[in-house]
Amino acid sequence: METATEKRTMKNPLDKHPQPPQPEQQQSTPGKENEMQPKVDHGEKSYKGSGKLAGKKAVITGADSGIGRAVAIAFAREGADVLIAYLNEDEDAKETEKWVKEAGRKAALVAGDIQQEEHCKKIIDTALEELGGIDILVNNAAFQMSHESLQELSAEEIERTFRTNVFAMFYLCRFAEPHLKEGSTVINTTSINAYKPSPGLLAYAATKGAIQNFTAGLGQLWAEKGIRVNCVAPGPVWTPLIPSTMPEEKVKNFGKDVPLKRAGQPAELAPAYVLLASEDSSYMTSSTIQVTGGTPTI
Repeated sequence: METATEKRTMKNPLDKHPQPPQPEQQQSTPGKENEMQPKVDHGEKSYKGSGKLAGKKAVITGADSGIGRAVAIAFAREGADVLIAYLNEDEDAKETEKWVKEAGRKAALVAGDIQQEEHCKKIIDTALEELGGIDILVNNAAFQMSHESLQELSAEEIERTFRTNVFAMFYLCRFAEPHLKEGSTVINTTSINAYKPSPGLLAYAATKGAIQNFTAGLGQLWAEKGIRVNCVAPGPVWTPLIPSTMPEEKVKNFGKDVPLKRAGQPAELAPAYVLLASEDSSYMTSSTIQVTGGTPTI
């Protein structure tokens, strides 16, 4: 655990976390946290809450691992109860649940495929039943696969990518809308790929552009309701999605090509989500926070 003095000390961002090359590793989709090398930092030892989300109820998709787990930990330490929505990674989800409960907050787990409209309704219904409401919705879960040729992209994979990354966001926002109050917030996870699309991630990058556009439009549509809608655009972040969806050589050098010369850690993303979920961002809607390791988005 960091001391107060260590916490105040400014650190060189270039070497604050591990730099490439990463050890050789490959996983099957969607990947597991406990098989990652180096281990992922979700802020377990570093994130300190200050009550910014006291009494709030949050739904986070993809909260079993990666950015979603880091956001769940931060939200819980800021005083929010958390619904952890995930596909089928029970072991990872239970680890996130443990951290939420250790923060003294209520945790609810919902496993299943957000491609399905009825499952998205189940997520919202469960939040209402087990948490007692919804104040914050984080659309974070995503699917991606790498390909060297457009010919490798099947119709099934294109549909899965859009259903997971875009359709689910529409479903969840639509089901949540009647239960969101003035001051509620929605946070969507877009990507640097919305600005600088990777040629090896054509379907994924296209969905991230759609998320950016959806966020801007819905933020305007819901402004008169007093509901804010924003998004976070991560650059390369070290999560199980990387070794489970990218070729070994790209995994080894993941993050090397950004100005800060390394992949980000989920713990470095969580504060942006806390900002957008809290009153600190009360004059922000239809906005994007870029956390890209220095890659420009202009």
